[in-house]
Amino acid sequence: MKATYIDYRDTNSFSKTLLAYLDGDAELAPFYGHRPTIESFQKQIQEKSSFSSEQRQTLVEVLNQQYAGLLEDAPLVAEQINALAQPNAFTVVTGHQLNVFTGPLYFIFKIVSAIRLAQDLKKAYPDQHFVPVYWMATEDHDFAEINHTRVHGKKVSWDRSAIAATGRMPTDDMAEVVRQYVGMLGLSGFSKELAELVESAYLKNLSLADATRTLVHGLFKDYALLILDADRPELKTYFAPYIEQDILQERSFQAIEKTSAALNSAGYATQVNAREINFFYLTDEFRERLVRTEDGNFEVLHQNIFFTESEIKAEIAEHPERFSPNVVMRPLYQEIILPNLAYVGGGAEIVYWLQLKANFDQFEVPFPILIPRNSAIVTDDTTVGKIFRLDLTLKSIFRPLDNLKNEYVRRYTKHRLTLRDEWMELNAIFGKMKLRTHKIDPSLGPSTEAVKARLKKAINNLEKKLLKSDKRNHQDGLIQIERVKDRLFPGGGLQERSENFATLYVKHGDALIDELILYFHPLDFKFTILY
Repeated sequence: MKATYIDYRDTNSFSKTLLAYLDGDAELAPFYGHRPTIESFQKQIQEKSSFSSEQRQTLVEVLNQQYAGLLEDAPLVAEQINALAQPNAFTVVTGHQLNVFTGPLYFIFKIVSAIRLAQDLKKAYPDQHFVPVYWMATEDHDFAEINHTRVHGKKVSWDRSAIAATGRMPTDDMAEVVRQYVGMLGLSGFSKELAELVESAYLKNLSLADATRTLVHGLFKDYALLILDADRPELKTYFAPYIEQDILQERSFQAIEKTSAALNSAGYATQVNAREINFFYLTDEFRERLVRTEDGNFEVLHQNIFFTESEIKAEIAEHPERFSPNVVMRPLYQEIILPNLAYVGGGAEIVYWLQLKANFDQFEVPFPILIPRNSAIVTDDTTVGKIFRLDLTLKSIFRPLDNLKNEYVRRYTKHRLTLRDEWMELNAIFGKMKLRTHKIDPSLGPSTEAVKARLKKAINNLEKKLLKSDKRNHQDGLIQIERVKDRLFPGGGLQERSENFATLYVKHGDALIDELILYFHPLDFKFTILY
């Protein structure tokens, strides 16, 4: 493959806040820790060096349990798990929901970004060990967001009723949706290999968490990736003191609300809202919010379950696994149970992490370096050749379709499609008219201006009609522009936000991941176009 890089700003696809973060805007400095540079990791390593050997050993034991039966042909993964017991081993984390068949393409891009960042850190700090980790959002309960994907623009969905946390859902009824997905892969290239991997993941009556681990492990086992399901009592035990403080003292709510207000005052939009209590009560049957009642006790909504303060303390101590963090507390949980240095996330994730630093500070937990994941378009020489033949560039193709069409017609037309010269002549005439009417009656000035405005509008409409008429003379080129845009921006959005990785994997196989790792540069902050 070949790669071209363009600035994120030139894609018109990313938020003002994310761009300001990448630019190092001074107003955002209070809302994050170290800047996302290779040099900053030296300080981050020092801050995280106090991570306890006891926690490391617990983490290793949990990972070995979760990887049971998967390590026979994955020596690199086994080495990574054992390495985490050592004080010089640190993680680089990305996280995502358990999208069926991995969901949109950026799922893969996130993981590749974390792998490449770990490799870059090893070159910069050879005495340390860096482990890329995919944190599975197994406690999330928004099943509608993850139960589908798109292959060649066609949607395939796993239709069933959601229960509790998505990671605990059984996959025993997925045979039909797997059949549909595999049928979309075709028979050429690496379709057989991908079909076998998908079937081994989803047709063995595993939980969705275990199925996702099997699939992602099959794709990335040769790249030293670890996959973690943090929905485990052994890990939640370390989080129990923070759970209690959030529920009883509402400390997180106060800190995050203050930060959100400060961000808004600085002109930046916020992504998430903290609650007074930022935990759900989780069982195999439900995941429901925990709230404080008017009498000072606690209620699990919709379940007729109540706790006094002493009872909630006992429940947290005895069963911390029943307390599931929401979106603002999950990052804190991550940083407490991992020797982590950086979080690799999408644009919206980076923005909501900016709301959280004050909460980390008050709990004296090191805040990770925030790294926007790599964004990319993957296409082919044929499409890129069409772009160049249409006298477009890999940068200009991000502009709106109508703009590209209009510019194409103006560039190649044999006619002059603007009435600017004529308007300048008319404008001079109106100047004389206004002067004459003013001499007769000064109050007629506004009437003259009104006539001028109506004529200007009419001339603008006439210009649009001229352009529209001349477009018929360039229909072939305009159709080609439409096809290129549809191919690169399905549904009008970025390819990575809608299409599944399958269409690319069937064509390239594991070489796809090799090429992504080769050409992604997480700390350069450029949009990548691969072809």
